[in-house]
Amino acid sequence: MLRCLHQRQPARGEERDAAVLRTSITLTAAALAGVLMLSACGSVKLGAAAVSNDQRISAATVTDEVSNLNQAYQADKAKIQLQFAKSQMPQEVLSWLLRFQVREQMARRYGITVTQTQVQDALNSISAQAKQSGVTARDLAVANGVPPDQLNELGRYVAIQDAVLNRLDGGKLPTANAALTTLSNKFDASQCVAAKSLAIQVNPQYGALDYRSIGVVAAPNKLSAPPGKPSPSPTGTAAPQLTPHC
Repeated sequence: MLRCLHQRQPARGEERDAAVLRTSITLTAAALAGVLMLSACGSVKLGAAAVSNDQRISAATVTDEVSNLNQAYQADKAKIQLQFAKSQMPQEVLSWLLRFQVREQMARRYGITVTQTQVQDALNSISAQAKQSGVTARDLAVANGVPPDQLNELGRYVAIQDAVLNRLDGGKLPTANAALTTLSNKFDASQCVAAKSLAIQVNPQYGALDYRSIGVVAAPNKLSAPPGKPSPSPTGTAAPQLTPHC
């Protein structure tokens, strides 16, 4: 998923080790593949990259955001190492647009409203961590597939996460590993429920939704696997959760 943002800023003096975003920032050389153009695919509407309840992410929106992301990468690629293959930019962009929707749904389910001050605090936290590696929050976001014009949405994403975790842990981040695991599992379950309630459908030309990462992954090749057996995942990676596990 975000390779990041699983932990919130400490409340009332708490200490934490928060890996907000990966910060390995060096050049990669893969070429940007063409953005996928969409046609009618099953129950996904024509021209849509994904639909969820009454919301629609158009193919045109993804195309524009991929262009925005690639321009930002090209401008600073001497400092930025993408945490994904350049050919996966459309999937990464769509993943983030869907994650933002899921996080907003979590806020609605908990009755949470975040202020712009909270959003700015979250962005300041990202900036502080990026500075430790000699880069900017913008560079860090681009490295993880977030177009620079979506930085405020990324701040909302983190601020909502902080608020949900405060609800789940009563405002006191546990220190014991077992308690942290329990908290993480509660958060993941809540995120799954929110995603499930949105009835997200991804255009197969982009891939399929992984409910574990709330990310778009390559659609399984059903023809290559024996009947009744899913296609194997790459060595060292967990199989995607293509159906809600909640």
